[in-house]
Amino acid sequence: MFLTAPKPAQLDRQNIPNPIPHDLFAAIADLKKELNAVILAHYYQDPDLQDIADYIGDSLGLSQAAANCQADVIVFLGVHFMAETAKILNPNKLVLLPDLDAGCSLADSCPPDRFAAFKAAHPDHLVISYINCSADIKALSDIICTSANAVAIVNQVPKEQPIIFAPDRNLGRYVMQQTGRDLLLWDGACIVHEIFSERKLVELKLKHPQADIIAHPECEANVLRHADFIGSTTGLLKYVQKSDRQEFIVVTESGVIHQMQKASPLKKFIPAPPTSNCACNECPYMRLNTLEKVYLAMKNRSPEIILNESIRQAALKPMQRMLEMSL
Repeated sequence: MFLTAPKPAQLDRQNIPNPIPHDLFAAIADLKKELNAVILAHYYQDPDLQDIADYIGDSLGLSQAAANCQADVIVFLGVHFMAETAKILNPNKLVLLPDLDAGCSLADSCPPDRFAAFKAAHPDHLVISYINCSADIKALSDIICTSANAVAIVNQVPKEQPIIFAPDRNLGRYVMQQTGRDLLLWDGACIVHEIFSERKLVELKLKHPQADIIAHPECEANVLRHADFIGSTTGLLKYVQKSDRQEFIVVTESGVIHQMQKASPLKKFIPAPPTSNCACNECPYMRLNTLEKVYLAMKNRSPEIILNESIRQAALKPMQRMLEMSL
């Protein structure tokens, strides 16, 4: 069962010990120099947060950037499991997440105790886990993957080796389709990528017949079957840059459209509609981070990501395998 998505918290400026500067962009830039910090941001963050980042990427790119980080402090503009990943790879660095409540419905759908029992019931299986999971799940895994490299990683595993794929069932089904492998899937999913309406998507395509439908593989199969291109967040961004098409219906979290528009300002990007009339194609967890919270986190050196060292070391091994297999 998924947890209820949080509502973005409102900061009370009157009760903050350190008053908020008028020019947050300048204040954050000053703190970045003072701390020798690097700011890493996911494509699904608000545009202002993407614009202050030193590196913007998807889960694979952010993992690689974190692994190669030379800064003393990592400010992670994403969700909790992403900041955990940075800490796994950089145990001696200060890793800050502006809002510790920035969780992930997909990660929450895979409780460590239940997954440990699931794994124990299939002792002959290799565990490949999508990076959108907690440090505890990574520690129970053999190899980590992202949507960008999941197919390539599964293809590198001998065909006779049975595989558990966790936690996203939709990405798992897509990988099965692309590789021809019979994977044992954990039954988890992302609330954002499961909310897109097939009926509304078809209606939108009828209104924009020249538009390509581009979709993330975390979407459900009935939505993916209408896609002209399926790929990771970075894959979608590269596709629209190279394509001769001028219109795109984007079936993933709408934050990525900011980078698409910056890279291709003359093209039109249409966010795919959810099943209801809400803004459900925006991840409520991702949107918990704000400029004010970034400033306060850097000013106060908190909230900090802290991991149990045994869990961190166990989680590091499958992360390293992924990075080695993705060269």
